[in-house]
Amino acid sequence: MNTLKAEKRNMNVKARRLRREGFVTGNLFGRELQGSIPLKIAKRDVEQLLKTERKGGQVMLEIDGQTYDALIKEIDYNAMARCVEEIDFQALISNEKVHSVAEVVLLNHENVIEGVLQEILKEISYKAVPAALVEKVIVDVGNMRAGDSLRVKDLEISQNKDIELMTDPEAVVVSVSAVHNSLPDDTEEEETQE
Repeated sequence: MNTLKAEKRNMNVKARRLRREGFVTGNLFGRELQGSIPLKIAKRDVEQLLKTERKGGQVMLEIDGQTYDALIKEIDYNAMARCVEEIDFQALISNEKVHSVAEVVLLNHENVIEGVLQEILKEISYKAVPAALVEKVIVDVGNMRAGDSLRVKDLEISQNKDIELMTDPEAVVVSVSAVHNSLPDDTEEEETQE
């Protein structure tokens, strides 16, 4: 599990100024905390973390010498500036279920030659205790053909007794549709006459 160092943020300093100085702002909240803890984290540390973690990822958050087992709840990305501006965490309690999401990762999509692969769900929402958290759901689509589809209930995450699905088990995650790329006969005739 990754460790991320953060500092308590002085709320008298505006977020815009902190971002100019190379920080990402954020918050840590949780049931056992009184209010939330405003944070500032070095931008390079956040960028390093996000190479391996996403929303729903679990990290050890070190704030001024105290360590929290935390879940990445929200990442605010500024597409214009191409940077993360804010990242929020939830402090975890070992025996308490927490709401999270698992990223859907498709494998072997280059092997799908019959039809067009369509990823409909990019993440699956669920509840689980911290020990049972899942960051990614790996889906091998290499053997799928035109007309095939996979639903949430077909995936390994739905079989895990420690996970309570929040996403509808009947929801389609990925499907393969047939390719229709032939031109109608009358269009072909017009092209040959010109």
